[in-house]
Amino acid sequence: MGKDSKPKEAAKKGKGKQPSSGEEEKTSKGKGKGGKSGDELGTCTYVKARHILCEKQGKINEAYKKLQDGWLGNGDKVPPAEFAKVAAEYSECPSGKKGGDLGWFPRGKMAGPFQEVAFGTPVGATTAPFKST
Repeated sequence: MGKDSKPKEAAKKGKGKQPSSGEEEKTSKGKGKGGKSGDELGTCTYVKARHILCEKQGKINEAYKKLQDGWLGNGDKVPPAEFAKVAAEYSECPSGKKGGDLGWFPRGKMAGPFQEVAFGTPVGATTAPFKST
């Protein structure tokens, strides 16, 4: 999972129902304007993320268990293609059809809790489910 040479600014805002929980996998990070590369995730101006968005806690727990059983329980990172399969199966967001891929987005474009997790998660890591708006 490497960096893309140029981050894309096309981010889609969610429409329709507001999710009560989600799961996020950061797939890579970008420098953006004025950002720094390296391990200083707090200084990134753009990130690229995937997510699985579910309104019901039970459904997101089921999706997360599938990721845990396959990879996370062994301390492995979830391969992007496998995360995409789980997202396509469980996500209630239109991005689920694209494997949960949200593309590149800058700070300030996503809801507070999601943005905090997206910019604070190490590259390639999958977080536990969390509540977002």
